[in-house]
Amino acid sequence: MADEKVLSYNDVVLRQADLDILSGPHFLNDRIIEFYLSYLSSRRAAEDILFVPPSIAFWIKECPDTASLEEFLKPLNLPNRELVLFPINDNIDVSFAEGGNHWSLLAFRRSAKVFIHHDSSSSCMNSSHASRLYRAIFPYISDGVTYMECSNTPKQANGHDCGLYVIAFARAICNWYEHTTPKDKKRWWFSDLEHITPSAISELRSEILELIRSLMVKH
Repeated sequence: MADEKVLSYNDVVLRQADLDILSGPHFLNDRIIEFYLSYLSSRRAAEDILFVPPSIAFWIKECPDTASLEEFLKPLNLPNRELVLFPINDNIDVSFAEGGNHWSLLAFRRSAKVFIHHDSSSSCMNSSHASRLYRAIFPYISDGVTYMECSNTPKQANGHDCGLYVIAFARAICNWYEHTTPKDKKRWWFSDLEHITPSAISELRSEILELIRSLMVKH
């Protein structure tokens, strides 16, 4: 039953086990995060935002052959993206799928020439992993870019909700991008993020589960 396919959405296949993860206080896997980022992407007509799938972000971070990275990145069309969002996982073993113990979000803003890392752990557990991806990709994305840790990133209250915070951060950044005018005068990392609270994260878990169930009915 756990392997039973319940939904195919764009390129993401969700199974009963994924619903079980969302039904309880469990660590989110790659598929759930990729599903929701794909859902956010499908709601936008413009192509200036890129939601990088977790598996692609992981490969960029851990690619053993840096010489081949340029060809690997070409389909992402990075030079034409204004905003790029990378889910970061602390797994370092390319032979072990679904590994790792923590998620965070690295966001690139082209006009500001900056990578901003949002880590919901109190100790910024993924800082070295985010900076590793930044060092791997910045030669191919823009000249003169910098990296910074966001000091006002909301923090999780338990050990399993980090993936939900990644989804919440991605959604908040997209909402900011779509509704703030002019965008450069109010950057999201200086904006009020207090609405991303532990209670809001708990509601988000239920919201994603209900979204999947509604899409199951439609498909």
